[in-house]
Amino acid sequence: MDSMLILTILIVVGALGFDFINGFHDTANAIATSVSTKALKPRHAILLAATMNFVGAMTFTGVAKTITKDIVDPYTLQNGSVVILAALISAIAWNLITWYFGIPSSSSHAIIGSIAGAAIAAAGFGALNYKGFIKIIEALLISPVLAFVVGYIVYTIIKLTFKNHNLTKTNKRFRRVQILTAALQSYTHGTNDAQKAMGIITLALIANNMQSGTEIQWWVQLACAVAMGLGTSIGGWKIIKTVGGKIMKIRPVNGVAADLTGAAIIFGATFIHLPVSTTHVISSSILGVGSAHRVKGVKWGTAQRMVITWVITLPISASLAALIYMILNLLF
Repeated sequence: MDSMLILTILIVVGALGFDFINGFHDTANAIATSVSTKALKPRHAILLAATMNFVGAMTFTGVAKTITKDIVDPYTLQNGSVVILAALISAIAWNLITWYFGIPSSSSHAIIGSIAGAAIAAAGFGALNYKGFIKIIEALLISPVLAFVVGYIVYTIIKLTFKNHNLTKTNKRFRRVQILTAALQSYTHGTNDAQKAMGIITLALIANNMQSGTEIQWWVQLACAVAMGLGTSIGGWKIIKTVGGKIMKIRPVNGVAADLTGAAIIFGATFIHLPVSTTHVISSSILGVGSAHRVKGVKWGTAQRMVITWVITLPISASLAALIYMILNLLF
């Protein structure tokens, strides 16, 4: 069997593995608020999230095309297969490390940083498609800030609207609404996150002359949707614990405001074909809601630890991918 075919198979398996891990790593964020408020039992929440993730992944492909062509040029990528495999190994390793410690870091930052780092190791800084790469970085940076602001505004509106209502009855009603908002947030997560693996596989197929255009093949979309759905079904209890309780004490009304904010920001990014970090968006929306509710009620120590992880993910994953590329380059 020729080495190019072996590398392609390894990349497809690795990309689906990344999507599977993304399922239990990032999807935990989408259902954390509904589990923490007991709107949904953990098992029901995971089943709901897995189903909606699959549906979301089968709905759009615009973000996948952005991943395929906007970080590096798939048609001129030097030693493309090894670059992509190194990036996948790096991103998977970082995801597993942060999952183990229960830190809600970004799979998006990890894979984008890894692709950039491996490409630079292969062909220098000129390997990056700077126009597209900067556009992606801007989306990753702006989206959590936007989520914080929108979360603050949404919760403030809800708080003012229901200020004269009985708190117990209001929370009981919002607990029912949370089932819908959890489903919506899981759906939007699938529309954005699953596409990253689709883009990586397509990037590999083009780099290995197995595909000419950037269209996402149906089997690629289906395989990634299934991988993410299966990953979601495993659950991510460490992340759920952090997002659902260690940022602030979440009540149903807070959860609905955070879920609506997160879903709106993520779907907006999907609509304009930009990858964003669902982890950053959801966590930032909770911080925004918490600040509007009661600033002192937010556990800023946890928030600080999360922000530090967000900041270091890009450079660490890029450096790790560059190192892995150098090792793989000796083997292939």
